[in-house]
Amino acid sequence: MLDHPVVAIEDGRISSISTRKAGELPAKARVLDYPGATLAPAFLDVHTHGAAGHDVMEATPEALKAICSFLVTHGTGSFLATTVTAPMDATLRALSGLAKLLAAPPAETQARPLGIHLEGPFLSHVKRGVHPPENLLAPDIAVFDRLYEAAEGQVRMMTLAPELPGANELAAHATARGVRVTMGHSNATAAETRALIAAGGVSATHTFNAMRTFDHREPGILGTVLTNDTVYADLICDGIHTAEESVKLWWRAKGPERAILITDAMSATGMPDGEYQLGGMAVQVANGRAMANGVLAGSVLTLDRALANFVRFTGATVEQGLRLLTANPATMAGLGSKAGYLTVGQEANLVAVDGVGKLVASIQGGLPVGQGGQPVGS
Repeated sequence: MLDHPVVAIEDGRISSISTRKAGELPAKARVLDYPGATLAPAFLDVHTHGAAGHDVMEATPEALKAICSFLVTHGTGSFLATTVTAPMDATLRALSGLAKLLAAPPAETQARPLGIHLEGPFLSHVKRGVHPPENLLAPDIAVFDRLYEAAEGQVRMMTLAPELPGANELAAHATARGVRVTMGHSNATAAETRALIAAGGVSATHTFNAMRTFDHREPGILGTVLTNDTVYADLICDGIHTAEESVKLWWRAKGPERAILITDAMSATGMPDGEYQLGGMAVQVANGRAMANGVLAGSVLTLDRALANFVRFTGATVEQGLRLLTANPATMAGLGSKAGYLTVGQEANLVAVDGVGKLVASIQGGLPVGQGGQPVGS
């Protein structure tokens, strides 16, 4: 961490990182100054389904543009487009469409989708949440390969329930193909969780939510994840999905190297109350809660609010909190060369946040971004 840092940007990329004491600013440079703020990499959300009235499974240029334009105004510079369990033909169609969109050159001041997160179909019926039971499947390498090929190799993460027959074999296979396996929507025992970690599981999906509850004789997936120092664990810090005390417990257990903040945001994020879609499911949103059939169905959280909530709930410093939505998710997902760090040569995607974690500015491709993902000024 540098005091009074100076990040020089040329052609949308970081050309140097220094301090004010190290030298004067170039005479003709456009200077963006954020006194008292902390400068950090733009946020990376490894679990988001949509925003601005659109779902990633629409897989259209219009939908992705709306989502990317909204996310960047809240400091999210990159994300993994996250699917939900759906009929196989709908999932394959969405993955194929997303693959083509992800391969296209990114827009200058929009958030970058860096891959796909498969949340389903290999999930527990007991802890399925809102995932349709008729579309859940037992772990199957052939089915996974079909999904992976439809996505043209763009699958970066997959949520998997450890207790399902064939889960360990699928985890090992997916890991060999470069996919990060994260454990969730699960009623797994501690032994079943340990076995999946040995097979390649590296993280836990929305810790506490859609997981077997902790018992002192059978700690289950939750107790195993919270006490394993090598496994990451992500969490929805909106004050709705997880109580403040549970956030503190998670933070004390995982610490600054293994905790990750996510949103699990759905299409209603940034929109007024009403009915919206989550992968084809109708979701009612009111007073910050997204519900379907009496069950929480994603969130309307943004990562800038997640950071501020985390700092307030735990008493952690802003600097500690920033790792949870930059370096940690980037390292876990194998995306450290594209996001999560400020490095000379990388795209100049940054945020400035104040002393309580509130977003002050979002910069994408070297340009400050305002409402609608548009550049600010000239």
